[in-house]
Amino acid sequence: MTKELEGKVALITGASRGIGKAIAIRLAALGAKVVINYLQQDEKAQQVLNDISAIGGIALLKKADVSDGTAVKTMFSEVKKELGKVDILVNNAGITRDTFLLRMTDNDWDAVINTDLRGVYLCTKQALRSMIEQSWGRIINIASPAGLLGNAGQSNYSAAKAGIIAFTKSIAREVGALNITVNAIAPGFIVTDMTDKLPQETKDFVLSRIPLKRFGAPEDVANLVAFLVSEQASYITAQIIGVDGGLI
Repeated sequence: MTKELEGKVALITGASRGIGKAIAIRLAALGAKVVINYLQQDEKAQQVLNDISAIGGIALLKKADVSDGTAVKTMFSEVKKELGKVDILVNNAGITRDTFLLRMTDNDWDAVINTDLRGVYLCTKQALRSMIEQSWGRIINIASPAGLLGNAGQSNYSAAKAGIIAFTKSIAREVGALNITVNAIAPGFIVTDMTDKLPQETKDFVLSRIPLKRFGAPEDVANLVAFLVSEQASYITAQIIGVDGGLI
């Protein structure tokens, strides 16, 4: 595999499992030095680091809450000292607290908005400082079809993902002249620990709405990330791209 990202530093939030893990391994395989951000899963994060080391890649673990401004600032400062400036940022960290609005607590709302949306704001703000200095950068935000269509029982999550979509388009317009692209990916039903817990009837219903008649894999999202951070995608910005098998 061509090491086209050699010399680049890529920070992926929420990279201890699922989509974030697949992205981290893929970018490492392309030669990037990878920062594996995570919050709770120490053993799983270490396994991602081991997997990257096994393919000859360079990676660094950074345990930090992306919703905490001080923690995010500290993380980027440490990364700069240990690996160098961040060239590629993938805002992947996200949580859910699903329930209907009248049952939703203020904590349910705040937790999702803070991690899923505020985290994107905080990390992007820090990453842009170095990207602007070097007039090059790639930012990928992980959104969701819920941010475009809404979803019953997910008003907090849908609002956060819709915010990410608007944020992506706004920042792309702010920094485009500086050779920095900002795009979002909206994964559909991707097989992860989170989706494995869903009832079978829910999985069957979702599958009936996917023209390709299969669920996606984390690698399907990682493939698109690899393209969007490459020079082949240098004229693509402010886009929201679905990886959903044609979900309708």
